[in-house]
Amino acid sequence: MRIVPFLGFLAALLLAVGGPLAPRATAADPAARAVRIMPLGDSITGSPGCWRAVLWNRLQSTGYTDIDFVGTLGPQGCGQPHDGDNEGHGGELVTNVADQNLLPGRLAATLPDIVVMHFGTNDVWSAIAPDRILAAYSRLVEQMRASNPDMKIVVAQLIPMNPGSCTACAQRVVDLNARIPDWARTTSTDRSPVTVVDQWTGFSTATDTYDGVHPNASGDDKIAARWYPALTSLLDSGTPGDPGDPGDPGDPGDPGGGQPSCAASFRAPSVWQGGYQGEVTVTNTSTSPVAGWTVTVAPAGGARLGQIWGGTLTTTADGTATVTSAPWNGTLAPGARTTFGFIASAPATAGTPSATVTCTAHTASS
Repeated sequence: MRIVPFLGFLAALLLAVGGPLAPRATAADPAARAVRIMPLGDSITGSPGCWRAVLWNRLQSTGYTDIDFVGTLGPQGCGQPHDGDNEGHGGELVTNVADQNLLPGRLAATLPDIVVMHFGTNDVWSAIAPDRILAAYSRLVEQMRASNPDMKIVVAQLIPMNPGSCTACAQRVVDLNARIPDWARTTSTDRSPVTVVDQWTGFSTATDTYDGVHPNASGDDKIAARWYPALTSLLDSGTPGDPGDPGDPGDPGDPGGGQPSCAASFRAPSVWQGGYQGEVTVTNTSTSPVAGWTVTVAPAGGARLGQIWGGTLTTTADGTATVTSAPWNGTLAPGARTTFGFIASAPATAGTPSATVTCTAHTASS
């Protein structure tokens, strides 16, 4: 007579610990389980990493419900219900994870389809050179693909950092972030693409962190907002194993989509004596997919664009700059948007930063 109550207790315990067990996908049925997404990184991702809660709930509220955040670590609060599994280990260096071969066991335990990675802040703090950090990135990608040859990998350009104990950290983040797009371009494959998400532009250590490093609620919202379009693009493409419905709106083969078009807008989130940080948002304003874009930036007041991320820069003698999309941010679905950023030098008399920006969309054949 005690067997039935015990079985009921056991079932309740299993539900509390892990929820109902979803069947693993098979070759005959690749959609038999939810898409497994691993948030990978350090304390910014896992301690408590509340941007994951914001992102999870935004995905759920917009219809992306067949997903499963995975990791060997559990949630740490955040004040809202969410799937808190993650792989954000506080204090970890990405170079140590690569050197000590820590990732394969975590992958084997969780079997992700997509990895979302913001990793390297502690390496930057430890003055580890970008070459070594990027070599660690490459090692982790190799291990991800060994776990799943179709792994989709989303990598962040790190949020800024400005801790009181590391005056050089702010520039070190800029130096690393400038290298990430080229690394991704040479690492990405058709089967296992590497997508770069710019988490740096528009993020303020003064207003979006509580200590110059870790995001506060405002920072969590910004981080989640940047991950969201990259993730939904992969989810819309049918990950894992589903080539998608060729009749879905926005597919290149849709009839009557019209000529692709785009618009650009400029803002300057940071200004200092002799220069500023600029950000340009590119939006697909048509009902057809954009396969790439070119933005012309004409800065006012004698300013000149210098360092750029999120695109390829050419500049004319009068200071007018042309920025062409990178491989990872050129494709935009109808209504989708992306950003690129730059550092501009400007005369002391230049006044408030401003620029005229125009956008030209590319088709798949252009």
